[in-house]
Amino acid sequence: MPENIGEQRQREIFVSGHAGIEPDVPIRFEELEEAALEVMDEAAAGYVAGGAGGENTVGRNRRAFDRWRIVPRFLRDVGERDLSVEVCGQELPFPVMLAPIGIQSIAHEDAELATAEGAREAGMPVILSSVASETLEDVADELGETPKWFQLYWSSERDFATSFIERAEDAGYDAIVVTVDTPVPGWKERDLSRGYVPQLDGEGMANYLADGTFLDLLDQPPEENEFGAIQTFLDVFGDPSLTWADLDWLREQTDLPVVVKGLLHPADARRAVEHGADGVIVSNHGGRQVDGAIAAIEALPRIAAELDDTDADVLFDSGVRRGAEALKALALGADAVCLGRPYIYGLAIDGANGVEAVCENFVADMDLTMGLTGRTRAADIDRSLVVDERQLFRDPTSYR
Repeated sequence: MPENIGEQRQREIFVSGHAGIEPDVPIRFEELEEAALEVMDEAAAGYVAGGAGGENTVGRNRRAFDRWRIVPRFLRDVGERDLSVEVCGQELPFPVMLAPIGIQSIAHEDAELATAEGAREAGMPVILSSVASETLEDVADELGETPKWFQLYWSSERDFATSFIERAEDAGYDAIVVTVDTPVPGWKERDLSRGYVPQLDGEGMANYLADGTFLDLLDQPPEENEFGAIQTFLDVFGDPSLTWADLDWLREQTDLPVVVKGLLHPADARRAVEHGADGVIVSNHGGRQVDGAIAAIEALPRIAAELDDTDADVLFDSGVRRGAEALKALALGADAVCLGRPYIYGLAIDGANGVEAVCENFVADMDLTMGLTGRTRAADIDRSLVVDERQLFRDPTSYR
C-alpha cells in the first residue's frame, strides 16, 4: 500500500525522536508560538502576534472553530488519499496556501526569501504581500515553479496598482489578490503602546523602492533621503476612497485571476463577483483590523452559500492553526485555506527550515485527519463532515 504524506511525515518524526533527535521547530502550535515570540524582538513579536483593540477578534477566530464538530466515518478504504484541489483554474497540491504577510524581515533576516525557499521545498503555494521586505521578482525566482499569487495593497497613486500588476505578470505570478479590508489602519494597542511601525525603520518597502512609479514621486533618491522615501510610502500606501466601481478598473488591467481578500458579508462577496472577481478570501485579517468583528469561520458558510450559483472560488483565512481546522473550513464551503502566523513563527525560529517544517507538519496533520474522518479527496469534502454543536444539543440525532 502506498504511503501518504501524513504517514511519511509522522514516521520521519518518530524515527528521529527514537534516535534522540528532537524537532528544531516545535510541533504543537502553542509551543511554536511561544518559542518564536521568545526569539523575536519584543516589538516585532507584538506586531506579529497582536491584533486590533483588545484582540477580541483574534481570540474569537480560534474559539469559533469549536462550534463545529467533526463526525468521523469508518471502513471506507482511506489507504490512498488525494489532497490536490483546483482553485481559480490552477491545480494546487494541497488546499492550503501561505497567506500574504508583509514585513517578514522583522521575524528573520532572510525574510520572504527564506519563506519562499521553505515553501518551495515543501511544495506549498504562496501569496506574497505588497509590503514584502524582498522584491516580488526575487521571491518569484526563489519559488521557481511553486504556485504563487501576488497580493496588492491598492495605493492612492493608481499608477502603483498598474505597475505592481505588470511586474507580477512579468515575474510569473498566477493571480492577483487585492486586499480590501484595510481602507484605514486598525487600532493596534500593542504597536501604539510601543510607538512601533516597522516601515518607519524602512522595513517592508522593497517593492516600492524597486518601482519606477514610486521613485518618480520622490524629491531625492532613497539613498540620499531615506526618511523622505518612508514618508512618501506612508502618504500613498492606501486609498480609503475606493469603491466597488474601482474593482471594474482593476479587472481590466490584467488577464490573471483576481481574488478579493478580506470579506465577511455575503452581499460584499456577491458584489465582488459581479465586479469581475474570480474568487474571494473570507478573512478578518487575522483579527488585526476590527476589534469585536465576527470570526471569519462564522462568515464562511453564508458567503459560500451566496456564491454557490457562481463559478467563483472561496478561500478562507484567519484562525487556522491545525489540520482539523482546515478541514472544517473546507466542509463549510472553502475551496482552500490560507495559513498565516504559524509559518511566520517557523520563519522566526529557523528561517527556511522552519517554514518548511511548519508546512510539512500542517499538511501531514490535515492528511491524517482527513483519513481518520473517512474521506479520501480534499476536493470532495462537504458539509457532511461537520455538525453544529448547538444543533447537537437540541437534537443528538441531527447528523444522521
